[in-house]
Amino acid sequence: MSFRVKSVQPYPNHWEADVVLTDGGTAHLRPITPDDADMLRAFHERLSQETIYYRFFAPYPKLSTRDVERFTTVDYEDRVGLIATISGVMVAVVRYDKIGADEAEVAFVVEDAHQGRGLASVLLEHIGAAARERGVRRFIADVLPENRRMINVFREAGYTAQQTFDEGVIRLTLDLEPTETSTEVMRAREQRAESRSIARLLFPESVAVIGASRTAHTIGQTALRNLLAGDFQGPVFPVHPEANAVAGVRAYPSVLDIPDRVDLAVVAVPAEMVAGVVAECASKGVHGLVVLTAGFGEAGPEGRGRQDELVRTARAAGMRVVGPNCLGIVNTDPVTSLNSTLSPHVPPRGPIGFFSQSGALGRAILQRVSERGMGLSTFVSAGNRADVSGNDLIQYWQEDPSTEVVLQYLESLGNPRKFTRLARRLAQHKPVVAVRSGGSSEGVPTGHAADTLALPDYAVTSLFQQAGVVRVDDITQMFDVAQLFAYQPLPAGPRVGILGNSDSLGLLVKDACVRSGLKPHEPVDLGPNATAEGFDAALTSALDDDSVHSVVVVFIPALTPISDDVAEVMRSKAATSDKPILTSYLGYQGMPEELRRVNESGETLRGSVPSYPAPEDAVRALSRATHYSLWRERDAGRHPELPGIDGARAREVIGRTLASTGGGESGSHVWFTSEPVSSEATSIPASAARELLDCYGITVCPDTPVSSEEEAVTAADELGYPVVVKANAPDLRLRAGGTGIRADLRSPEEVRSAYAALYERLGDEAMLVVQPMVSPGVPTVVRAGENPSFGSVVGFGLADATAELLDDRAFRLAPLTDVDAAGLVHAVRSSPLLFGLPAGATSLADQPNVAALEELLIRLSRLVDAFPEVAHVELDPVMVNASGAYVLGHRVWLDEAADVRPDAGPRRLRGVASEHG
Repeated sequence: MSFRVKSVQPYPNHWEADVVLTDGGTAHLRPITPDDADMLRAFHERLSQETIYYRFFAPYPKLSTRDVERFTTVDYEDRVGLIATISGVMVAVVRYDKIGADEAEVAFVVEDAHQGRGLASVLLEHIGAAARERGVRRFIADVLPENRRMINVFREAGYTAQQTFDEGVIRLTLDLEPTETSTEVMRAREQRAESRSIARLLFPESVAVIGASRTAHTIGQTALRNLLAGDFQGPVFPVHPEANAVAGVRAYPSVLDIPDRVDLAVVAVPAEMVAGVVAECASKGVHGLVVLTAGFGEAGPEGRGRQDELVRTARAAGMRVVGPNCLGIVNTDPVTSLNSTLSPHVPPRGPIGFFSQSGALGRAILQRVSERGMGLSTFVSAGNRADVSGNDLIQYWQEDPSTEVVLQYLESLGNPRKFTRLARRLAQHKPVVAVRSGGSSEGVPTGHAADTLALPDYAVTSLFQQAGVVRVDDITQMFDVAQLFAYQPLPAGPRVGILGNSDSLGLLVKDACVRSGLKPHEPVDLGPNATAEGFDAALTSALDDDSVHSVVVVFIPALTPISDDVAEVMRSKAATSDKPILTSYLGYQGMPEELRRVNESGETLRGSVPSYPAPEDAVRALSRATHYSLWRERDAGRHPELPGIDGARAREVIGRTLASTGGGESGSHVWFTSEPVSSEATSIPASAARELLDCYGITVCPDTPVSSEEEAVTAADELGYPVVVKANAPDLRLRAGGTGIRADLRSPEEVRSAYAALYERLGDEAMLVVQPMVSPGVPTVVRAGENPSFGSVVGFGLADATAELLDDRAFRLAPLTDVDAAGLVHAVRSSPLLFGLPAGATSLADQPNVAALEELLIRLSRLVDAFPEVAHVELDPVMVNASGAYVLGHRVWLDEAADVRPDAGPRRLRGVASEHG
């Protein structure tokens, strides 16, 4: 007798996910299917009696045929099951059965050998997300009191929970609505798991080089020799199909023939052979792969297919992948001394962690670090970045005590929203410096597992600044900033002391400081014959001055023979100073030996003085360090309590509007670019848009559509004089002072005349409306919505033709704090117009009410953050005058499909093509 279900939903491919477990391994999650029957039986037979008792509350040694059919045959609606597999073997299962309109029973079991790896928590996150998608709002779980581990999984999930005890069973009721606590719990687990997965790659106890060659200058031999020359602390196993030894080390025909454990495999075989190698590594139980081989995503569709298969196979077996088409990884910790790269130049140990996507630049980067006298903690070149990304490294560096500064060379951003979230958290403790190449283009390098960013480059810079990321233009500037961050303290403020033995160079430093937004003191010129004693006295005076936050020293060759005395002065002062000292010392770049403090192993120590070839280079680096320091010390702001916000009503308006809007204008709006956000987004009627905005306390000034002079007069009488008559067509400029508006109309005759003039020139397509007159002020434009790359974003600028031509816009991620909102307003170059007196004003009482504008920005940011279905909102214009901020024009687009954000929902690795569905 077969088990029947009601109509079955299509297989939900989007529920599939690769996840990282707490020990750094990976597993694959997917919906259960009837084809999993044999796998489920085998899984159950491996469970201990105790685990079975905890799950079924009774001995249950074997599943009956009916049980198996009931558990594997689901409808993906009222009955849902998810399984976790590793190397194709089921290791955990979770299911819910709906018992009410919005309530379901949930239960799961994890195989004994995999308990304690975080599988239960991950399963709960994913089944909870699936349940919410299907309208389930509460889970009921019955647990035996002695099953403490399972009780803790539910309690520690962060959801609102209630607990009762009846007949020897604890009943837990979980409210599945995400809370701040549940989100933080999920992200903390994500951070620990992803950090651990990177640590397994960086701290292997043994390494196999698969494809090790006896031919000189090949990838396989180079990788092997660099690993051996780097004094790796564990065994190294060359893999060669025929050779007994490579580079003097015993070789094995395959990784499966190695008698000992292998933690990390460096793969250097031809692309078409990689799939077989990965399968062997999976059988061997290898933890991670570094794939140096090219010929994957960058090689076209066939290569992209190989790349997806590589990642899918590796993750299914619990392995993370660096690459393919990468340079490799470095860990200078003496515990491991790992150089699994193609570069023979590995810098000494130091406080800098470096992530680079470009393998071609990797060797040059490593060499340049060494030439500057700096040191690295870790280096990862991810190549096509099919799996391990810069976000994974940020998670690792967050808690790595050996890394004090993070550098990232980015050619693409796989999950920009997650990057800004992680970088903001990391930047609160450690500087993050990023170069993003391709800023002038819209594409990403061939083969990279990333999408084109849907914001202009200057907007990306704005969002990075909000997150505290120090963005620089090139590699040289990156190292200029890094050597200051790594070896000198952060400046406490913008005031700069300047001293040197050249008056002209001192003035160059001063001018550069002014251009960079710093506040220089007058330069102290010690003269061309200045001695070390003179530098000592001047430097001591500057460091003792409370009004000086940092010191720039300029030293050029004098007529007398050059000695190291001046360098010794700077080095000794820097060793104890809490203010940064940087210099342009004899045109050197980096930290020459004279300015460097080192330990017995030759490692450059904090207190070494960075030097720059030109004074302007020093000031540029100092400016970025200063602005970062001020960002870190700033008040991050708060999310103020605002009255008049009704989220439940907004949800009802959105649902009703989406249900009733069948043929609105679709895909025609823009998100600060020339491309529409989504072809599915629909422009909704003005009345619905006004109602939705009102749910968040945003009042739109009323307007009345009119089609004749008499209707215009009637509308003016009802609204009250003075009024304006304006064109309301989407393709016309609806801004104060534009040619499509007649303002300050105070009589019926003026209204008739204005209507006639506009209609004669614009015709029926103008869609003329009458609106109450708002006192003159500063017209602004506010846009917000769901950006495909970054999630909910708010944009601001002045509603002025000049501002638009100059693209004078600023952007912030939603939701905005009060500090974010103020910063957004100040960020546009034309913002001084909002902080002065308008033309004709006579007192401060006439100054625009910027506080009202900032509150409007916060309210709108909360709306778009709460509802990803709100694809785009355009408030144009928003007139800011002395009495408030008035929305005079508005349009809203909704997108029913936009219900998942790039960084929302349960934790998962970036997806690859599904094998199901």
